[in-house]
Amino acid sequence: MYTYKFRLLFDEVEDFVRDYEILSDQTFKDFHDVIIKSITGLDGKELASFYICDGRWEKKKEITLIDMNADEDSDISAAEKEDVPKAIMSESVLSDFIDDPHQRLIYEYNFLNMSTFYIELIKTFEKNDMVKYPRCTHAVGEMPKTSAQLLNEDLDIDFGDDDEDENIDYYDEEDFQSLNDDIEI
Repeated sequence: MYTYKFRLLFDEVEDFVRDYEILSDQTFKDFHDVIIKSITGLDGKELASFYICDGRWEKKKEITLIDMNADEDSDISAAEKEDVPKAIMSESVLSDFIDDPHQRLIYEYNFLNMSTFYIELIKTFEKNDMVKYPRCTHAVGEMPKTSAQLLNEDLDIDFGDDDEDENIDYYDEEDFQSLNDDIEI
């Protein structure tokens, strides 16, 4: 059994690097899950796809998290569908798609607020029975916060303890009457 070692880069952050080790017989869903766990800012609630690429990073095959074209009776014609062949992550074993010693992949996460990662196979070696795969072996850099995350941080208002009510001055009706007397209309 072989282990693949991949390096993932995020072009929006200069010093962002992740290295992963994953068994050749594991699925792209396993790879997706370890990426989500290792990158703060990806919550795993969004759609994602891997793309098998050639040496020039041109997409040759898409491996999606879920099958979006499951409805054969849809109104989309065959000409309107993407030319890139598709597979499903949970059904796709890595070794069935890795055919280059420096195989390149693109990983796209959250199609509405797209984050694109570039992945390259950097090493293949025998599996170590003492290691649990997949795993992230190296992590440098953090994802920039999205505008939604920044907005949520801004809305996190700390009102402190409930005991602060004792600092509130309570006014009775006489105080308001004297205030009204002071104001000339």
